[in-house]
Amino acid sequence: MTKNTRLTLAVAAALVLLITGLLAVNRPDEPRATPANGDVDAAVLVREDSHRLSTAADGKVTLVEFLDFECESCAAAYPAIKQILATYQDRITFVVRYFPIASHPNAELAARSAQAAANQGRFPDMYVQLFENQTSWSHKNDPQTEVFLGYARTLGLDMTRFQRDLDNPATAARVAKDRTDGHAAGVTGTPTFFLNGRQLTDVRTQDDLVAAIDTALAG
Repeated sequence: MTKNTRLTLAVAAALVLLITGLLAVNRPDEPRATPANGDVDAAVLVREDSHRLSTAADGKVTLVEFLDFECESCAAAYPAIKQILATYQDRITFVVRYFPIASHPNAELAARSAQAAANQGRFPDMYVQLFENQTSWSHKNDPQTEVFLGYARTLGLDMTRFQRDLDNPATAARVAKDRTDGHAAGVTGTPTFFLNGRQLTDVRTQDDLVAAIDTALAG
């Protein structure tokens, strides 16, 4: 089997699991309860400082993803998300929340790197760097600090500030706040998506997600 074939099959398999994302390897150690009616308090899903990759002026449709940058399913879903963002642009609000899984050795560090970049207004660019290069740094036991510093240099960030923010307890607290909100929302794995406050558990493909977005836009 060629490398391209393996990659195609991996992406196809990930898209089947795009919404549920409940593979055992991407679950936190402790189970969490899902809200009984499926709806989640909007304040838990989207905070004032949450990272938005697109913003709809009318605020009609909001898609939220809780993700782990080291999660293979999240990386495999990333191309689909890119396509959705390109298709809908400013018609939907797309929000990214951190949910690093404890069993992934560099997930929390990657999230802190994204936040350190966000402090310089470059979250979207670091988001791209982390996912498009995931195979070069993920699932390594040693901290991948130098790799992430390299991404920051590539983006032309202020390296003194980036290093300071990366090590700042406030950055770790910002990541932890997202994870706490995920627990409150009933997140049990990554990626987990919410559309207008409701967790998407009944769609399996990118087309299903697009259909759900279209229905919300038409409603």
